[in-house]
Amino acid sequence: MVKRFLAVVAGAIGLTALIRRLRRTPPAPEPSPADARAPTPAVVHGTLALPTIGVSEQLHEGVTLTAIDRGPSHWPGTALPGQLGNVVVAGHRVTHSQPFHDLDRLAPGDPLVFTMNDGTTWTYELTGTEIVTPDAMHIVDQSPDHTATLFACHPKGSAAQRIVAHFRLVGS
Repeated sequence: MVKRFLAVVAGAIGLTALIRRLRRTPPAPEPSPADARAPTPAVVHGTLALPTIGVSEQLHEGVTLTAIDRGPSHWPGTALPGQLGNVVVAGHRVTHSQPFHDLDRLAPGDPLVFTMNDGTTWTYELTGTEIVTPDAMHIVDQSPDHTATLFACHPKGSAAQRIVAHFRLVGS
C-alpha cells in the first residue's frame, strides 16, 4: 500500500521533488552568473502576479540581465513555486517592463500569486521587506520552509542597493 502511494505521488510531482519533500531538503541555488549579459535561453514557467500593485507578468528563467530584461526571472537552482525552499525571482524597477517598480508599496499580507504552465496556482503572502547591498547573497538562501523572495535594484533608477520582498506560502 505504501509502495503504491509513493509511486502515485512520485508520478504526480516527480521523483526528485518527492525525495526532497520526504527529506525536507531544499534545492541548491546556482552561483550568480559570471557574465551578466550572457545569452540565456527563453524559458517561461508561467505567470507571476502582484495584484496589490497591478503586476501580472510571465515568469522567466535565469538571472542574467538577458533573462531579466524579458521580465521577472527565477533564480536557477532555487525552489520553483509550490516546492519546498525559497523561490527567488529578480526583476527590474525602472527599465523594460518595470515589473517591480512599486515593490516598495507592498504591505505585509499582500499576495504574490504564481500560476504555472501546468495550471497549478501557488499563493504567497508578504511577510516583510528589507534593503540590502548588491552583494547580499543571503537572499537566495534556501530553507526547509515554503518561501519566496523577490528582489530588484533600489532606489528606483540606481543599482546602489537592492529591495527584497519576503513571502511565505499560504495556499495552492
